[in-house]
Amino acid sequence: MARKEPRPRVEQKQELTPQRKTCPECSQPMWVAYHAERTVLTLQGLQKLKLVVRRCNNQECPRYHQPYRPEEEGRFALPHGECGLDVIALVGNLRYREHRSVSEIHQQLKDRGVKVCERTVEHAMHRYEELVSVHLRDRERLHALLLKQGRVVLAIDGLQPDVGHEVLWVIREVLSGEILIARSLLSSSQQDLAALLTEARNRLPAVPISGIVSDGQLSLRGAVAHVFADLPHQLCHFHYLREAAKPIYEADRHGKKQLKKQVRGIRAIERSLEEETGEEAQITRDYCLAVRSALTDDGRPPLEASGLKLHDRLTKISASLKRVAEKRGFPSSLNAYSVS
Repeated sequence: MARKEPRPRVEQKQELTPQRKTCPECSQPMWVAYHAERTVLTLQGLQKLKLVVRRCNNQECPRYHQPYRPEEEGRFALPHGECGLDVIALVGNLRYREHRSVSEIHQQLKDRGVKVCERTVEHAMHRYEELVSVHLRDRERLHALLLKQGRVVLAIDGLQPDVGHEVLWVIREVLSGEILIARSLLSSSQQDLAALLTEARNRLPAVPISGIVSDGQLSLRGAVAHVFADLPHQLCHFHYLREAAKPIYEADRHGKKQLKKQVRGIRAIERSLEEETGEEAQITRDYCLAVRSALTDDGRPPLEASGLKLHDRLTKISASLKRVAEKRGFPSSLNAYSVS
């Protein structure tokens, strides 16, 4: 979707000057040739950068008349890019860590005051993926880190940001937290996963592999057994815990369902107060918002019980309403909807 609103005015301006004044090839002085300008969209708003560009005038130098731009320019954005690195990092985090869709990311950026169109969000996602790929290809840094570490523990898992799309498989080194491979696969067959694990093994330096961590997917277990037949394979503790906590989860889910039945009618209260502007109406709307927030705040089983969390929040709201009723009387708009 293209931009439907005009771009906001630039409120921040900054001038950047090259720290180096001599040519890196011939060591002759580089003189100021011209000034360039570019506008970068950051999380703090639009920034206009005024760039002082130098050039070497030595005709025998390999860098003759080649522009030397300020080194600090790369801290703000990629070459020829309009989005700042902070915006790209946020888009990548929302996409691959929180599994948000393009429209959801676009809305979150708008809520933070970053005015972009959805097409710009897609471009930022592509730039994020390119930066991750460049980082993963830095083998010298990774090899030095793993050699110093002395051993390796591998973890493999699949992420599916959107239902129906290919799965992003990530192989990570557990002790250092470094990602070895991140690749989308159309199929999660044992053969494809075995090829991915083999590639990860070949990328490692001469460091012993202590073990493998994964979930209990059958094709994945077969691939690990094929590539790392002699290594211990540990299934993820989270999946063990989730299976063990299923009875508790079902009981918690049933309890949450019963709690929701007791606080029906919040929307009817809000509609009755749409034209009210008094203090009591505002207090009532705040209580309705608190109840609505409690109903939509789900936990992450088995580590968080959403039913118990809802019970705790509704108990606090009920206690607050009782204190208000004792001091000032119960709000008339809530007389028919007491929280218990």
